[in-house]
Amino acid sequence: MPGLVRYEGVAAGRIDDAIRVTVPHSQRRYLWPARHFASSSTDAALPPMGLRLRLNAGVDIAKLPAQARVIAQAMKTYGVIVADNGSAWYLSGAPDDRWNNDALRALAALHGTDFEAVDTPALMVDKDSGEYR
Repeated sequence: MPGLVRYEGVAAGRIDDAIRVTVPHSQRRYLWPARHFASSSTDAALPPMGLRLRLNAGVDIAKLPAQARVIAQAMKTYGVIVADNGSAWYLSGAPDDRWNNDALRALAALHGTDFEAVDTPALMVDKDSGEYR
C-alpha cells in the first residue's frame, strides 16, 4: 500500500515510497499522480491534491528517535504527497501495536518551511498511471 507508513518498513530501517499527507485546506485542483480534487476553493495559496513536497536536505534528522528518523529520511528521499484534506501534516500509517507513539510525535518538530515542492513531470511514466520513474 504505497503512501501508508508501515511498521515493517520502519523496523527494516527503510521506506521506499512517498508518504501520503493531509492538509487542512486544499485548492480545487490536482496534480499528477492525484486523480481528484477535494475542495471548492480556488485560492492559489492552497496546495492542490497530488502536490509532492520533499523534506529539505539540510534539515537535521539525526537527533530524532529511530522510528521518526526512518520516516523523516523517506520524506527527504521520496517526499510526501498531498492526498486528502484533514489535520495539518497528518501522515497515515498502518495500525501496529509495535509503534512507539512518543517517538512518532517527534515528527511534529518538522514544519512546512522545512519542505520544498518537487517538480514531478519528469517522474511521470504516463499521465493516466500512478507509475513513476
